[in-house]
Amino acid sequence: MGSTEDLDYPQIILQYTSGFLVSKIMFTACELGVFDLLLEPGEPLSSDAIAARLGTSTTGMERLLDACVGLKLLAVELTQGGALYRNTEISNIYLTKSSPKSQYHIMMYYSNTVYLCWHYLADAVREGRNQYERAFGISSKDLFGAMYRSEEEMLKFMAGQNSIWSICGRDVLAAFDLSSFTQICDLGGGGGALAQECVSLYPNSTVTIYDLPKVVQVAKEQFVPPEEHRISFHEGDFFNDSVPEAELYILSKILHDWDDDKCRQLLAKVYKACKPGGGVLLVESLLNEDKSGPLEAQLYSMNMLVQTEGKERTAAEYRKLLEAAGFGEVQVKRTGKLYDAVLGRK
Repeated sequence: MGSTEDLDYPQIILQYTSGFLVSKIMFTACELGVFDLLLEPGEPLSSDAIAARLGTSTTGMERLLDACVGLKLLAVELTQGGALYRNTEISNIYLTKSSPKSQYHIMMYYSNTVYLCWHYLADAVREGRNQYERAFGISSKDLFGAMYRSEEEMLKFMAGQNSIWSICGRDVLAAFDLSSFTQICDLGGGGGALAQECVSLYPNSTVTIYDLPKVVQVAKEQFVPPEEHRISFHEGDFFNDSVPEAELYILSKILHDWDDDKCRQLLAKVYKACKPGGGVLLVESLLNEDKSGPLEAQLYSMNMLVQTEGKERTAAEYRKLLEAAGFGEVQVKRTGKLYDAVLGRK
């Protein structure tokens, strides 16, 4: 690593300053359907043709396309007739709606919901609480009442979470050998993508998705195929209702929504319901013990500030929460990806 003299600090600051422009360019190209359009013909198109097909201005579209080229999301070919644009492989895989690994839905959630909350980040830091009231004029005393403030918003969030697990789910489920657990409960399992990854990876297992009644209804209707008999549903609020008995409980991106007191309350309830010899798998973005990173986890923790009641934590902090609830033999596996795994045993 070079010395501090090697670093171009003004350039670094400028890159950080323009970071939000990068995300907005990608979000806008997705929202307008650029990548989906270029997937269809399988051949490059001019900026005029793309603008005409998508109903935009030619000048605006040309600039957007060129910015996407700079971001390596599109490739351009200069011909006698002008510039022709096509998708790169990364765009075909992750930015088109039809791809099994599409991240379109989570991008739209970030663009239309998260982005508005982050506008009030300074207020969140001053007050230490989320910003739904300022962003959307709605009380956040009921956190998921605010997050699921409309059926459209709930569907957007569920589809976004599913898209994350389509590329991250197997990494966290394979971090430990979970084949000995055949009766699994996915608390707050939402749209069921992680549950589907689980029964695919561990075909002898069955998974019960536990979530709010309206979430379960949408998951049944739109996300989990009815022929998948290894996945069942249980409606409830895990803070106010009982938790069904299981051998393994998966809490994926659940504890980071809540403060330590609510985490202890939930884990104590899980421990009581857990069968002897069973366990709990936490799936979270782990902070380094010295709080030096990873940057992604630090950014997620800021997002928890503007959107929830919780935060990202270190492995030691999750270990402490698990042990306070009664779980032991706590193991930690860093996947090297966005999400890590922590396994505690009863």
